[in-house]
Amino acid sequence: MPPPALRQPGVSPFPGGRSEDLPLGGVPSAPTLPPVPPVPPRRGLGDIPIRVVYLIGAIVATVAAVLLVFVVFSGDVPANQQPSGDEDVVRVAPLPSASAAPSAQPSASATPSASPVVLPPVPASRALKALPGTPAVVVGTISDKTAGISYPRLAAPWQARSYPPYSIAQRIGKAELPYTLIASAMYPGESPAKKPSSDADYQELATEAVRWAMRTQYPKGATVEWTASQKVPVGKGWTLGYKVTYTAGGKSQVAQALVTVVEVGKTKPAMLLASIPEANKARWPDLSTIARQVRPL
Repeated sequence: MPPPALRQPGVSPFPGGRSEDLPLGGVPSAPTLPPVPPVPPRRGLGDIPIRVVYLIGAIVATVAAVLLVFVVFSGDVPANQQPSGDEDVVRVAPLPSASAAPSAQPSASATPSASPVVLPPVPASRALKALPGTPAVVVGTISDKTAGISYPRLAAPWQARSYPPYSIAQRIGKAELPYTLIASAMYPGESPAKKPSSDADYQELATEAVRWAMRTQYPKGATVEWTASQKVPVGKGWTLGYKVTYTAGGKSQVAQALVTVVEVGKTKPAMLLASIPEANKARWPDLSTIARQVRPL
């Protein structure tokens, strides 16, 4: 047997490496794989930050509140509701034409059989004096867009109610003769032949409006005493104030009233009527409030 070959100094008998890099027995081992990263633990509810929990809870509560409002109040909106910027306006039926048949309600038309209302001569000028007492508080402005005028809305006991034939009315008590009301509408009856232009024209129209009011607001046989005859504070028009004496329940009583006609850009003017019987004499000072603040729109 030949002797084993001598190993050269510094040369490994194992190609590509050192003997100490091999496992025992001299057989190469499989390559080592990189370590697998650990799986993060699953988070529970207790691991969610408290700020996130509060945020989610607030969102859920807000959505629930909105849904509840729609469910509870959806039936409170009327089907025919129309948007309006003026909450003071109360819409009612318009004045009937001059040919309308008479009825128990105040009517804008005089019937042929109606007794003529005799009035004393109208003073050329007389300022309306404030009557004793405390006027009602002004709580807003009524804008009658049908007639084209505005005037104060008064606090209780005045109440804005539907009351034909006026376009808007503030009333106290029952709708029975003699009426307690402040109401506006277009001038009753047919339009004048031509648009009024002078103070005398508007004074004449106001006088005819008082005749109409005497037929529709007071018992038959009532008489008139003038308390004012003056121009309107703004624009063209005329105001007549008057005291009415009438008999009701076998007792003589009085009422304070006024009629204002206002030019509103049409042949027919607007009319504001106020009538306050003696039973509500505490409201007589309100006539001055109305007369001072009526305006064309």
